[in-house]
Amino acid sequence: MKRFSVLFTTLICYLSLSAQTMLRVHQGEKTESTDITLTDSIKLQEDNLKMMGNGDILHAYPLSEVDSVTFFTFEEVEETRWVGGDISMLPRYEGHGNPYYDINGNRVKPLEFFKQLGWNAMRVRLFVEPSKASREDIGSGVVQDLPFVIQLGRQIKEAGFKFMLDFHYSDSWADPGKQTTPSSWRNANAYALNDTLYDYTKRCLVALKNQGAEPDFIQIGNEISYGMLWNTGKVNPSSDQNWNVFSQFLQNASKACREVCPKAKIIIHIERSGQPDVSYNYFKRIKDHNVDYDIIGLSYYPFWHNDLSVLANTLNRLKQSFPDKRVQIVETAYYYQWFPNDGISYDFRNKWPATPEGQRKFTEDLIIELKKHDNVDGLYWWFPEENGNGVIDNWINRGLFDDNNGKALPAIYELGKFK
Repeated sequence: MKRFSVLFTTLICYLSLSAQTMLRVHQGEKTESTDITLTDSIKLQEDNLKMMGNGDILHAYPLSEVDSVTFFTFEEVEETRWVGGDISMLPRYEGHGNPYYDINGNRVKPLEFFKQLGWNAMRVRLFVEPSKASREDIGSGVVQDLPFVIQLGRQIKEAGFKFMLDFHYSDSWADPGKQTTPSSWRNANAYALNDTLYDYTKRCLVALKNQGAEPDFIQIGNEISYGMLWNTGKVNPSSDQNWNVFSQFLQNASKACREVCPKAKIIIHIERSGQPDVSYNYFKRIKDHNVDYDIIGLSYYPFWHNDLSVLANTLNRLKQSFPDKRVQIVETAYYYQWFPNDGISYDFRNKWPATPEGQRKFTEDLIIELKKHDNVDGLYWWFPEENGNGVIDNWINRGLFDDNNGKALPAIYELGKFK
C-alpha cells in the first residue's frame, strides 16, 4: 500500500477508512500517532480535524496547528525497522551438531533466540550451481543451492521472520572483485543472458513461493557495484560505458520479481558505502536507466569502508539525491578476537578493539549513527551464526557467537536495539 500525505488548508470533507491504519498528525516539530481501527473515521469539519470512533470524538486537532497528516496501512507500520542477519550457514552448523548458548551458558535454539533478541528479518544467499565452485570456495561457505534455500527460507518464514533472498547470479562468491558468470551461462551473448536471467529468477521465485518460502525482500545481485555477469555486464560507477547492458540485466531480474512476488521489495546492493560520490554516481545511473527497484542496499565494514562519519556522508547524500528510496545496511560485521594480517584497509582497533567488548561498542556506535538517518530502515549482520569447527575451513571471527565455546557475544544483544 502506498503512503500518502494530505496538506490541510480550509477544507470540509469526510474520510472513511477501509483498513486498519495509523494516522500521524504533524504539528511543527511535534508528531502525534494514533491507531485507527476498522470502525474509526476522520472528519474535517469547520476548523478541526476530528478522529471518530463508534460515533464519539476520540481526538480533535485545530487545523490552524496542523501542518500535515500522514496515513499508513497497518501492514506498513507493523515494523518500522528491520534487524537480523545473513544466516546462510545456519543449517550446516546445526546439522554438524555445534551447540549454541546464550551469554550465560544456557543452550538455545538459534532462530528462537534471535526472535527473543528482537530480530525480525533474515537474509540468505543463493548461488546458481555452487557444486561447480572451487574447493576453496565451497570450504568458505559456498553451498546454498535452490533446495537448500527453499528449506531454510521456509524455516525463516515459519518462525515469523521476514525473509531476504540474496541472488548472487554466480556459482560462487559475487562481490566487487568478481562477478563470474555461471558456468552453464557462459556461452550466451548479452541478448540470451537477458532471457536466461529472467527465466532463472522467475523459476527460483516460483519454487520458493510454492514451498512456503516467498521472500519479502529480494536482492537482484550481490555487491554489484561494478555490474554482474562479467565481462558482459561489467560497468564502472563513474563511466557510462556498458550501462545499457547492465541495466537491462537488472530490469529483467526486477520484472521477474514483480511478476512472481509483487509484494516483495527489490534491493540493489553495492558496497561503496565508504565513497559518497561513487554511491551517488552509481544510483544516478540506475535512475537514468529507469531500473525498477525499491531499496538501496549497502555493505558497511569499517575495516574496508572507513569510519562512521564517512558512512554518514554517504547516507546523507543518498537521502538528498534519492529521497524516495529507503536504505538498508544489508551487510556489516566486526572482529571480536583478532584482525587478519592482510586485506584490511582501515585499522580501528584503537577505537574498537578486536575483543567482545570492542565488537559490542562498534555495534552500539553504528546503531546510534544509523538512527540519525530516517531513510535507513534495515540492518543485517553478516554470518552471525559462525560457531566453532567442522563447517567452514577457517574461522572468520566476525560472528556473534564465540568460536571457542559457542556462547553468544555481547554484540548480539546490542544489535536488536536498532529496532
